[in-house]
Amino acid sequence: MPELRKDPIVNRWVIISSERGKRPKDFSTPEKKTKYKSCPFCEGNEQLTPPEIMAHRKNSPDSPGWTLRVVPNKYPALTDEGGIEQETEGLYDKMNGIGTHEVVIESPDHNTELELLPQTQIVSSLEAFRERVLALKQNNRFKYILIFKNQGEPAGASLEHTHTQLIALPIVPEVVSEEIAGCKKHYDKKEHCIYCDLITQELKDGRRIVCQNEHFITLVPFAPRFPFEMWILPRIHSARFEECETSLLDALASLFKESLLRMRTVLNSPPYNYVFHTAPVNGNHYNYYHWHIEIMPKLTKMAGFEQGTGFYINPTVPEEDAKILREAQIKDK
Repeated sequence: MPELRKDPIVNRWVIISSERGKRPKDFSTPEKKTKYKSCPFCEGNEQLTPPEIMAHRKNSPDSPGWTLRVVPNKYPALTDEGGIEQETEGLYDKMNGIGTHEVVIESPDHNTELELLPQTQIVSSLEAFRERVLALKQNNRFKYILIFKNQGEPAGASLEHTHTQLIALPIVPEVVSEEIAGCKKHYDKKEHCIYCDLITQELKDGRRIVCQNEHFITLVPFAPRFPFEMWILPRIHSARFEECETSLLDALASLFKESLLRMRTVLNSPPYNYVFHTAPVNGNHYNYYHWHIEIMPKLTKMAGFEQGTGFYINPTVPEEDAKILREAQIKDK
């Protein structure tokens, strides 16, 4: 029988439609494309991107010989020009599109993906994410910095070469504001972080745990919006990813890689998105907000019911998803 489950943080309802009973093999995934010569993210094509912001390399900028590059997005969603100007037209508010849009190219190899990189290279990518967030936070026009990946065309990627994007925004996204409000409401009642309480409960229950190490945990949430959705959370309370100590990045890279590999094995290399949820630039959210990474395979589509209600329909049972992911025999760890 289907269930209605409510996310305890943002009070979002999800329909777990177990009667649809989909298994990993029931989801089709597109074939990987082949390399093409004009890819601007490939080594040797550095002239096809804007000048790099930073890179891990031993030679001169914007030339071959790098292991990671950060460049401005050639077609940015927002641009870092001018000041913030807000206007009101009756009921309507608008402001100019101030922000920054950057791309972290995680490898010069066109035919690899993040989860296939050596763990040390994933650590380098996390270090680059952290360094760029810390740099962008110095600009007082930016209120929130989003780190996200679109892997595969169905997940929104316009280029198949592995990369992650950072966008600095002049406003805090509503999704983040809702999370913060839910976290603060729980903290005001319990004087505990809701994510810390969630981790304690999930560790005791065990059914939705995918993998874990000393410092981080990966789980399938109680009310997942999507089949095989996973969250990675630090086991010690922390509000901001960019404050993650260097000594912990290796543990994060290890679990990040393992989680993606488990998803890759179970779902045959699906398209996916991941998003870093971290506290806004300003405000004291330390006591009640808990940063985390949400990994979402792109296996279903939103249709009229979802658009009309704001509910999500998930055709898989989260406890079964976690068991399948947990028991997957991954080849490369």
